[in-house]
Amino acid sequence: MNLAAAPQMLEHPCCDFINQFPWGFFLIVHLALFAVGAFFALRAFESGTTLVGWGFSLFALAEVTYMTYHVNITQFLFSHTIAEVLNGLAFVAIFVGAVQAGVVGKTSGERAVPSPVGR
Repeated sequence: MNLAAAPQMLEHPCCDFINQFPWGFFLIVHLALFAVGAFFALRAFESGTTLVGWGFSLFALAEVTYMTYHVNITQFLFSHTIAEVLNGLAFVAIFVGAVQAGVVGKTSGERAVPSPVGR
């Protein structure tokens, strides 16, 4: 059996319903997610958590990259590969920023909790 004769994932109708949506729907979804990412980035930079701000900036940039496909500037595989790399970097930056800010720790005992001793 050669590679061309192998079953292809795209030939299966598991998700045909999504193809019924107009291209503008996906553009609006990515625009909304871009706005959310840009807003959170702005809030993070204003609060001084710059690494979290950069993480949300990378997320917003990934949404712009997704949009390039929907307006026919790039090909699907290229735009989605670049966007997934940006999303991965964003995830890491947000998590590291949250750890540095004390929001997330290895265990619940490592979280930055106000001490009742000084009251």
